[in-house]
Amino acid sequence: MIIAVDGESASGKGTVSKLLAEKLKFAYLDTGLLYRAVAFLCLQKNVMDNEESIITVAQNITSSDLNIDGLRGDDIAVLASRVANIPKVREALFNFQVDFANNPPNGKKGAILDGRDIGSVICPNAEIKFYVCASAEERANRRYKELVKTNPNILFEDILNSLKKRDENDKNRAIGALKKVDDAILVDNTNLNIEETFNFMYSYIKKIMGL
Repeated sequence: MIIAVDGESASGKGTVSKLLAEKLKFAYLDTGLLYRAVAFLCLQKNVMDNEESIITVAQNITSSDLNIDGLRGDDIAVLASRVANIPKVREALFNFQVDFANNPPNGKKGAILDGRDIGSVICPNAEIKFYVCASAEERANRRYKELVKTNPNILFEDILNSLKKRDENDKNRAIGALKKVDDAILVDNTNLNIEETFNFMYSYIKKIMGL
């Protein structure tokens, strides 16, 4: 079984996807890490200005590359957005994601993939699709509470503006744009915590799977 989870930045889709995968004993793939890994490796190799080299890195990405320390830094996020706009990079990572979904590693009986275009592009035939969202203000508030612990000078308004800009970019990207497909279950967790979001999604999965 394949479960596709798409959604906005800071909506909690990654956290809840991982929890669901653990509960169901499914393989889990944070597809955004693929682009971050490509960017990180290209930065290491000093080839960020060489499109052919970037494509080669993407074509040779492995699951172990997703465990590299430092993939979640803001600088890598910016570079990941750049490599994500290269069609042949997306083609290479498309193949990686489809193979992961159809052939879950370690003998798992299913896979959960989270990202921006899983239900629309990567796994349009997924048995279950979710679209996770929340108001921009609530997502910014969550991110602020997380970041202010290590950066007391960070401003809520800056985080909110950054999130809104990212939403705009994600939803208007020429390829792989973020969108809710018609057969996806909407999960608006503006007023839900992670546990409540998990319970809502897990209840739906149990009903579909007959658990």
